[in-house]
Amino acid sequence: MIHLENLSIGYRAKHSPKVVVSGLSADIGGGELTCLLGANGVGKSTLLRTLSAFQPKLGGHIYIIGKELEEYADRDLARLLGVVLTERPDVHNLSVEDIIGLGRSPYTGFWGTLHQEDREAVARAAALVGIEPLLGRMADTLSDGERQKVMIAKTLAQETPVILLDEPTAFLDFPSKVEIMRLLHRLSRDAGKAVFLSTHDLDLALQLADRIWLLDKEQGLSVGTPEDLALDGTLSRYFVRPGVGFDAGTGLFRVEQPCTRRIRLTGEGVRAAMIQKALRRNGIEAGGEVLSDCCVEVSGEHYLLTVPGRAPFETRTVEEAVRLLLTSFS
Repeated sequence: MIHLENLSIGYRAKHSPKVVVSGLSADIGGGELTCLLGANGVGKSTLLRTLSAFQPKLGGHIYIIGKELEEYADRDLARLLGVVLTERPDVHNLSVEDIIGLGRSPYTGFWGTLHQEDREAVARAAALVGIEPLLGRMADTLSDGERQKVMIAKTLAQETPVILLDEPTAFLDFPSKVEIMRLLHRLSRDAGKAVFLSTHDLDLALQLADRIWLLDKEQGLSVGTPEDLALDGTLSRYFVRPGVGFDAGTGLFRVEQPCTRRIRLTGEGVRAAMIQKALRRNGIEAGGEVLSDCCVEVSGEHYLLTVPGRAPFETRTVEEAVRLLLTSFS
């Protein structure tokens, strides 16, 4: 759908251009969810605005379905690219149906009159996003999550093969973030669209994206599936800073706590994983390979603690087990 060739992006300053990133070459495919990741200030929003034709490129090429971006007339481009921005839309005195209908503007002409085919497109878009019950609601009565779904439906009513979104989950609570990301993943599949978005929701992107674009000022642009980027070490090099670690086993990032003590942990399953997590948070590394006189044994629904100088102790809660171990070490 979109092909970048040696693209340079940035801003046209008074005396000389301000280049943010250069040498970008990559593809955005149809039927895929592609997530753009990168630290603040690396150029994610600049790239989205450049792809959306909101600001000019500084060099290189952007091809959309084989044709240079700037060769398209605005009306034709509006039938190819649908854009959802970060800013919360400040809309009053319009119903949800009215807002979605605005997505038909590339087809309705100057007066914006909706005909039967336009109303059908609005209904299809609402059905795809699952917001038919909201159609009669006024926009200023919607929650943030509902409003974001409406803006996505408006873009779907535009019937473009490409959808570009800048931080679509920025103002949402975690369940709503998951819902929106799953929705976009499903839309890429069901509607065959190329969905490209920037996000700071790293773990969600690594779990749901078909392809990751990892933008870094030092490394440039790395592109691949989350799994390939994990296997080749790209993701582990991404956040090289204290307190952040990459778990190669899960392919996700985690908070790292410095551990100053080690104890032996025996047992398997979710209870063993939870006590290990709680102990790591408290600076204690626990594992079956650790050689230590202190031991936590997971047995059924109980934790059996063995600490030198104290009688073995059994508890059913992680909290009590951690408290006893911390007391023993103090």
